[in-house]
Amino acid sequence: MKTASTSLPTNRYVLWGHHFTSVAGAAPIVGPAIAVIWGWVPAFLWVVLGTVFFAGVHDFGAIWASVRNKAKSVGALTGDVVGKRARSIFMIVIFLVLLMVNAVFAVVIAGLMMNFSSAVVPVWGAILVALVIGQMIYRRKMSLPMVSIVGVVALYALIGIGPSVPLQMPAEVAGVSGNAIWILLLFGYAAIASLLPVWVLLQPRDYINGLQLFVGLIILYGAILLLNPSMVAPAFNDNVPAGTPSLLPLLFVTIACGAISGFHGLVSSGTTSKQLNKETDARFVGYFGAVGEGMLALAADPRREPPASPASPTGRRCTPPSVRAASTPSSRAVPSSSTTAWACPKPPRRPCSP
Repeated sequence: MKTASTSLPTNRYVLWGHHFTSVAGAAPIVGPAIAVIWGWVPAFLWVVLGTVFFAGVHDFGAIWASVRNKAKSVGALTGDVVGKRARSIFMIVIFLVLLMVNAVFAVVIAGLMMNFSSAVVPVWGAILVALVIGQMIYRRKMSLPMVSIVGVVALYALIGIGPSVPLQMPAEVAGVSGNAIWILLLFGYAAIASLLPVWVLLQPRDYINGLQLFVGLIILYGAILLLNPSMVAPAFNDNVPAGTPSLLPLLFVTIACGAISGFHGLVSSGTTSKQLNKETDARFVGYFGAVGEGMLALAADPRREPPASPASPTGRRCTPPSVRAASTPSSRAVPSSSTTAWACPKPPRRPCSP
């Protein structure tokens, strides 16, 4: 398996962080937030059952199948199992999918840094932290727990420093919009990162980001258990806007990452399998990497009690903005005042006295 810059036998905890962070992007957050339009119960059940019975098994199986076939990616493996023509078609599909994913993430992250200048230092600073962590693990041979603590503390420190050192890209540079400049810089970073040996940047970056994300999940779930918030979104929502697709089969399309996604096969066979230290680590890395993503999807399911509602003139409970947004056709666009404000029923008009 040691045949390329992506091949390196790795500690299974470090590799778990790489796999978890690679598959847990924006999709497991956005999908459940949209799927709540049908109610929180369908989204909850699909994430839980999909993660346990499908996603974990899929990721574990993809890693195992790749390892058993000289760590080939799923595209190359198709040529051996199906045929050369299928391999060529699949490779084209994979290329187009990756192109689309890179484009979407570049646009989203560029917009984030244009709108929130305080995010620039944490985002780009994490790259420097990852470079140092890679040297500490593989060149200095330092203790993994110590390196993990240093990396996580450094990431949270960058988040604290960010608002104090905002870096705002000009609206236009040499006739090119600031947003386009960020997109070009992100594509340049992706190109350079893909050429470096995996231990230099990719693996340590994913590992410390995975730890940071897991710490956040622990805090979030701990807060839910301690505060015991009540549900505000309906369990099953029949009052959906006109033109809304039916629950079946759109639920399984809306929540893919977070339940099961074929994209995970690209990560499992493309990079994870090539870093596996021994075959028995495949279950821990693949299955629990998918479980981590499922936990993120559950945390994103917007069904918990927001701050107390304002008083209603009628004494009836006001409708929180999250529930109103889920039943509004324009809820996927930028929220307006009509979807971010509490909706309180108006008191009935009193008849005029004679």
